[in-house]
Amino acid sequence: MQGHARVRSLPHRLVRPIDCLGNGCQCIDMDFYTKADFGPDCSLGFQARRIHQSVQAGLDSLFAKEGLSVTQWSALVSIWFGRASTCADLSRDLAHDKGATTRLVDTLEQQGWVTRTRATDDRRVVNLMLTAEGSAVTERCRDLAVDYWNGALVDWDRSEVETLILMMQKLRVTLESPSNTARGA
Repeated sequence: MQGHARVRSLPHRLVRPIDCLGNGCQCIDMDFYTKADFGPDCSLGFQARRIHQSVQAGLDSLFAKEGLSVTQWSALVSIWFGRASTCADLSRDLAHDKGATTRLVDTLEQQGWVTRTRATDDRRVVNLMLTAEGSAVTERCRDLAVDYWNGALVDWDRSEVETLILMMQKLRVTLESPSNTARGA
């Protein structure tokens, strides 16, 4: 089976075990991956990266008429939803280094989509806020993103999409947990 990924079921803690190979093995007590069957087609990291690349290319082309990139829109969304109120918050939320985030905010400010205001209680803190035009462009691009995703998922059942979202959220929480980061994963 060299070069081809063997499909295995997820551990019983996640979903009902299935016999995916037709040999009675339900892989409950084994690691999911082995060195022999690990490859791009079954690698979560590779699949996530390719999906991200496809989505970014698709949305970048849609957002071009608004004059912004997916990265810029992601920053606006972080501020819009209250996930980030400072450059440091935004840097963490976008997983960008602080220098890249500062340059990103500089561009957003030059476009008239974001303002920076010093906090009155701590002059070292610079708060970020969307301008009226920043909110408007964020909403217009949100609508484009909704249409994009609905088009991409047109052949999916609602339950499949909901399950995918739940599994992705669970994986993100697992990867971000202190015990996982302590292992260096």
